[in-house]
Amino acid sequence: MTDDGHRHRDIQLDDVSIHVVEEGTGPLVLLVHGFPETSYSWRHQLPVLAAAGYRAAAIDVRGYGRSTQPEAIDAYRMMRHVADNVGVLEALGADEAVIVGHDWGSPIAATSALLRPDLFTALALLSVPYHPPGTHRPSEIFATMAGENAEFYIEYFQQPGRAEAEAEADLRRWLVGFYYGASGEAPPGASGFWAVPKGKKMIDLFAAPEGEMSWLPNADLDRYVAEFERTGVSGGLNRYRNIDRDWEDLAAFRHQPIAVPALFVGGEKDGPVIWGAAAIARFGETLPDLRGQHILPGCGHWTQQERPEEVNELLLGFLAEVRPTAPSS
Repeated sequence: MTDDGHRHRDIQLDDVSIHVVEEGTGPLVLLVHGFPETSYSWRHQLPVLAAAGYRAAAIDVRGYGRSTQPEAIDAYRMMRHVADNVGVLEALGADEAVIVGHDWGSPIAATSALLRPDLFTALALLSVPYHPPGTHRPSEIFATMAGENAEFYIEYFQQPGRAEAEAEADLRRWLVGFYYGASGEAPPGASGFWAVPKGKKMIDLFAAPEGEMSWLPNADLDRYVAEFERTGVSGGLNRYRNIDRDWEDLAAFRHQPIAVPALFVGGEKDGPVIWGAAAIARFGETLPDLRGQHILPGCGHWTQQERPEEVNELLLGFLAEVRPTAPSS
């Protein structure tokens, strides 16, 4: 046990070491963060899940925090992330887990449940709705989302080194702009950095809060800044650079629904929820065992950090319905 009240361990897998932050005992709940975050994004969930009788385990996804940051871009393809989650379960001695993902952690969690429903027996998705692998190449879709004179942020992140250069020149400013602009606290128009005019930099579009963000006070912000100053942001950005590889890897699962019990929680002001309206409307087909769908009024992208009490209540209700078994050992 460390001074933050959590158990920390490093799990050595085939090609990476995955850092895991744990609290509690009982059935396993695996928490998978998104970009640009770390396991610290689950700081409000770990103690609550532990107090409710669960073993909550938040990973630093490969490329982030205390986990390994491979150099090769294709080391961040979705199949590697799913393999990491399987390896973590095995190392923790769990036969099954409920998997919870936010932002990029949401499709990582969804794909884990799609490919290994025997291990990931229930699924909670925050912010990014499930969209099954489809017919069209993702890069071609994203290239049309911001019009001819701008780049959608996923398209903007494709060129290695470009976003890194602007972010790492002033990490605090870049992270603050990204966090604030995508949050529910930002004024209308502040999230416009999702579409970057050609010839501009994303950082030029960022708005800045007047003082601390209520959901991310400076002490918490400092934790993120320190981690990304140490690791850089390439590991996180490389996830975006595998969208077409993932499409090829998962071709056999095109249009495949996820059969395990599922929960979706999003924010009313969250870009992926707004853009994903069509995917959400198809949940009856794509998530046939959906147990709840909740859009939180006024909430932005950082769902479990902006609205921890509401998210915790929804997670605990879902877990009570689908409660996995604790390891027999």
